Amino acid sequence: MKSRIGVGIIGFGTVGTGVAKVLLDNAELIRRRVGVPVEVVRIADLDVTRDRGIQLPPGVLTNDAKQILNDPAIDVVVELIGGYDIAKRMIMEAILAGKHVVTANKALLALHGEEIFDAASRKGVDVGFEASVGGGIPVLRALTEGLAGNAIQSIYGIINGTANYILSKMTHEGRGFESVLADAQRAGYAEADPTFDVEGVDSAHKLAILVNLAYGTPVNFKEIYTEGIARITATDIAYAKQFGYVIKLLGIAKLADGKIEARVHPTMLPAASPLAQVEDVYNAIQLVGDAVGDVVLYGRGAGSMPTGSAVVSDVIAIGRNLLTGGVGRVPAASFQQDQRLPLCLTPMEDIESLYYLRFMVVDRPGVLAQISGDLGRHGISISSVLQQGRREGQTVPVVIKTHTAKERDVQTALREINLKSFVSEPTTLIRVEGTDE
Repeated sequence: MKSRIGVGIIGFGTVGTGVAKVLLDNAELIRRRVGVPVEVVRIADLDVTRDRGIQLPPGVLTNDAKQILNDPAIDVVVELIGGYDIAKRMIMEAILAGKHVVTANKALLALHGEEIFDAASRKGVDVGFEASVGGGIPVLRALTEGLAGNAIQSIYGIINGTANYILSKMTHEGRGFESVLADAQRAGYAEADPTFDVEGVDSAHKLAILVNLAYGTPVNFKEIYTEGIARITATDIAYAKQFGYVIKLLGIAKLADGKIEARVHPTMLPAASPLAQVEDVYNAIQLVGDAVGDVVLYGRGAGSMPTGSAVVSDVIAIGRNLLTGGVGRVPAASFQQDQRLPLCLTPMEDIESLYYLRFMVVDRPGVLAQISGDLGRHGISISSVLQQGRREGQTVPVVIKTHTAKERDVQTALREINLKSFVSEPTTLIRVEGTDE
């Protein structure tokens, strides 16, 4: 029986510092839970001089990752450098060396997860990636173990803290996107280049992982419909409130008729729903299982310590497996590798939803009737209309909420309406989750 579990960390940035801190500060607690000490043997980083506020034993820091990959005393390699090429090479070399791997790299997994899972399965090692989705929220373990007996009917996730922070501030302060984004950057909640966060790419990476585990099928995240929040205005947020909704950037997945819906976009949620209450940089994921019903997981979706907590949970799980001969007990992708089946993604144009439509039109008689007629010709039924005040000859908003309609029909109707002489700018469309009225 092993007398200890040796850990090597590649990348000593924000998350790497959190991982080391959890392993060192909670060493005795972790020993009692695993059965033997879990020790940091080596940490590799290009910068070995910067003070991270952690007292490490002599000889632990190195700028050569090969010392981790080639050290027989290291059982688990933790990859925390991010990116694609170098991170992938490190992970594949660790697997080839017979070492177990833990990573928080959602972008890498979304693009190359299948190759990594296959390599780990062939080599007989475990791959843990709890920290890749939801930071400190144990959503992946919920899918792979806690809810393993359920057919997952749907997933709704606020899985990007930056976007949620911006929408929360816009909602409560009535300010525009650019102003709040600048605040988020100054506060350190948004990167200097926030594209992945505000355009939904980060959420699509994470949704691809969730779909993979929930439905046992490979997912190319590039096939996930992805739309960001940059076009959301304070006006839309105010109208949403009048309808009784809150706007959130959601990752949505649903299984119906053997096909999967997988999409990321701004969504109006009923104000009383659990996800609508999630504010600031927090994340939340609502899973709906056929046996368990609704399960909502909520917590910090990023940060040194929350993400470090998730990484260490994987290290502990692997340590327990090593001590009990249980390596491979839980397949990396939740389903046994030979039981994973390719499922088709439903084309975005085939999905059905409720819709919020804001038209900017010249205020003159007959405009609303023309819009209603065009929508009706495409089978789109109107649930409610908001048109506040009259300013004849000037541009005014006309806001319509529809009954359930097909995306293809709505987009076709809008293309026609947007060509009308009385329409001053492209129509704003926001999909609505809720029950048809």
